[in-house]
Amino acid sequence: MTDTSLQPVPGSGPRTRSGTGASNLGDDPAAPWRRTAKSGSRGRKQGVLFRLRDEIPLRHRILLAVIGVASIFVFWLLAATLWSSGNVLVPTPLAAWKAFIDYWQSGELSTDLWASLVRVAEGYALSMAVGIVLGVAIGSFRSVEAFWESPIGFLRYIPATALTPLFLLWLGIDETPKIALIIAGTVFYNILMIADVTRAVPRELITASYTLGASRLRVLTRVILPHSLPGIIDVGRINLAAAWLMLVVAELLAAQNGLGYRLVQLQRFHQVDGMFAILLIFAVIGICSDLALRGLRTLVAPWARP
Repeated sequence: MTDTSLQPVPGSGPRTRSGTGASNLGDDPAAPWRRTAKSGSRGRKQGVLFRLRDEIPLRHRILLAVIGVASIFVFWLLAATLWSSGNVLVPTPLAAWKAFIDYWQSGELSTDLWASLVRVAEGYALSMAVGIVLGVAIGSFRSVEAFWESPIGFLRYIPATALTPLFLLWLGIDETPKIALIIAGTVFYNILMIADVTRAVPRELITASYTLGASRLRVLTRVILPHSLPGIIDVGRINLAAAWLMLVVAELLAAQNGLGYRLVQLQRFHQVDGMFAILLIFAVIGICSDLALRGLRTLVAPWARP
């Protein structure tokens, strides 16, 4: 009598690629993924607004931007109507708009705006020039990085606003201390961020250029700089806000014109609606400059569009 309790049942053994037996899910590494697809949890269509790092239609982008800006004004209107009191004065958007019209019709807006724009343009242009030269050098040469890393790390933690009394003492109360404060408040951030952009240039591009016979200067000017250009523009766009911050600080202390100077004058007479009007001017300047630099980035480096 033969004991068949331990004998395999025909067809119950592991199936080979050409055999007939039990399921071969254990031998197929893709089987779990197929099971997931059949269950309906994989390959599900994602919403157009919540795809990871994917583009959305232009109409959705415009609509979301409009809703975002409108939400700010809705919150502002609520603060002006519900929370404004004797201690916290919040004008309505309409009152701020009327103050802006009065500021414009008085002729002071053009004078103050031009003075502030010139100061920011001069100071930030010098800051970016220094940032590009040192940043690209630090990101390209380890020797330059070793030399400048410690001094920059030491100086960048000194608050730029703390240098204002020294600048007034050393440089007087003319335009020079204002421009110097803008440079001091932005140059270290520009240097470090541009250095990081330069370090992101793929090593393979540099090696391939050397292999093709390019000189060190040619690699720097034809490979590293073009590849870093969109990132440099982004650095300038981001740190431009810090330049306006430093400008307002400078004009609060020693100026006879400018948007920051006008803000202090309005504060002395408790003209909160006029102060909000100037804040709106700063916001419009920021949006315009941001869009302009984004457009410049797309124009000079369309291949690097995020």
